Amino acid sequence: MAVTIYYDDDADLSLLKDKTIAILGYGSQGHAQAQNLRDSGCNVIIGQRKGSENYDLAVSHGFDPLPLAEATKAGDLVNILLPDEVQGDLYKSEILPNLSKGNLLLCSHGFNIHFNQVVPPVGVDAALVAPKGPGHLVRSEYVQGGGVPSLIALVEGASDSARQLALAYAKGIGGTRGGVIETSFAEETETDLFGEQVVLCGGVSELVKAGYDTLVEAGYQPEMAYFECMHELKLIVDLFYQGGLNYMRYSVSNTAEYGDYSSGPRIVTDETRKEMKKILTEIQNGEFAKNWLLENKANQASFKAIRRMNRQHPIEAVGKELRRMMTWIDSKEV
Repeated sequence: MAVTIYYDDDADLSLLKDKTIAILGYGSQGHAQAQNLRDSGCNVIIGQRKGSENYDLAVSHGFDPLPLAEATKAGDLVNILLPDEVQGDLYKSEILPNLSKGNLLLCSHGFNIHFNQVVPPVGVDAALVAPKGPGHLVRSEYVQGGGVPSLIALVEGASDSARQLALAYAKGIGGTRGGVIETSFAEETETDLFGEQVVLCGGVSELVKAGYDTLVEAGYQPEMAYFECMHELKLIVDLFYQGGLNYMRYSVSNTAEYGDYSSGPRIVTDETRKEMKKILTEIQNGEFAKNWLLENKANQASFKAIRRMNRQHPIEAVGKELRRMMTWIDSKEV
């Protein structure tokens, strides 16, 4: 299937000239996109709760944040960049009543629109513009004259003018400098959730803990287990990032490469792959979304308990001490 990619020449920033862009939420993506748009000559307003750290951050960046309802009412393009778990309720109470016909509703992750927590009213198109990088990178690359590759998607039946406005928005945040790939709300949402759960967060976290536990239970020093199963992971991931699996295998020793081929398939087995497919099905049919939304209705009781338990894993205490020896690391503690 051919991939459609848009660049600077495919987007007309002048379409935003007489538009007001409301950024709802001044977090990781919000602060980056808002500043990039402003630097691109766009009229940007911020919707952010007063008294929050992000409110103070927006003020320090020269914005005068408004309540969500006021910012929505004043916006022609309204981008919801609030946490996934609060979007549905805030949309119904603060955003939906203040949308007007002809507005373009935007997001940078399709979760709430795809799973019908945010349903655009008649006369309001919706589109996704999703930078494939964290907000600090979106900002720093823009400032340096570059741009983070992004995704674009439109809801079914959206007008061509919505596509052109979304592309103009993508250009305003620097996305078309790197390239904007066309996708769908379903594809962006489902692949994003799958990647987080199976590889990037869930899969890697469990693999690291299991490797650490195996070595410690076999009598090896916890410090050695930490170095081999946690610390050196960054070295490998950086090689992935630079040149894919082939470059990683080119860069490590022949011994490590042989171990990769001989032992990797014994860890990720056919049974593991079956479970991956099961998780994908749960994402596709909405089961995961339903469970996560219900968890938030219950004040995240189970989620918070699991978080506390994981923060007490021995690897965290060992890592905290070892990172103090590594002056080159901008060490963080939670």
